[in-house]
Amino acid sequence: MQDDTLAARRRLYLLSRVVVARNFRRRLTLAQVAAAVSSSPRQVQRAYAQFGELSFHEDLRGRRLAAAAQLLAEQPAIPVATVARIVGYSQPAHFAAAFRRRFGLAPALFRARARAHRAQPGGRSPEPLTPLAPTGPTAPTAPTATLSPLAADGSPVRSPTRASRTSASSVSAPARRTRISVP
Repeated sequence: MQDDTLAARRRLYLLSRVVVARNFRRRLTLAQVAAAVSSSPRQVQRAYAQFGELSFHEDLRGRRLAAAAQLLAEQPAIPVATVARIVGYSQPAHFAAAFRRRFGLAPALFRARARAHRAQPGGRSPEPLTPLAPTGPTAPTAPTATLSPLAADGSPVRSPTRASRTSASSVSAPARRTRISVP
């Protein structure tokens, strides 16, 4: 493979990771990421295979679950189902299953253990609480920015009123096409 092809594919990989990192809370597909970086889905797959330790889907899932773990530990007032929605899962059951596979604990139990960990003498420790988290080169990296509760569309999450709780579950929001940008 020629050097310029190799450099272009590495750039494609890095740009794709940036798009995933910035947009993991949205419904995100390989085709959308490829369009955002002006490439084809197959080229993005090849770039992930050549330069990444994770596939596109593993990268996306890892970012979502790392953000979810951070929210569960730091925002005890946000319900688990809302955390699932904030990080990009439309089905709380799918989120709970993925979270359990990744961390070895149900999200609610993870939150309870994080709360107990913070309650220990000395308060917060400098080490994050990530039980059974994979280590080494295949472990997904956690987002470095401090997360605030955001909805999938990027708007701030507001606590629902009694009337909106019942109506929100029975009415689904219309699907929106969102444009993904690259720096």
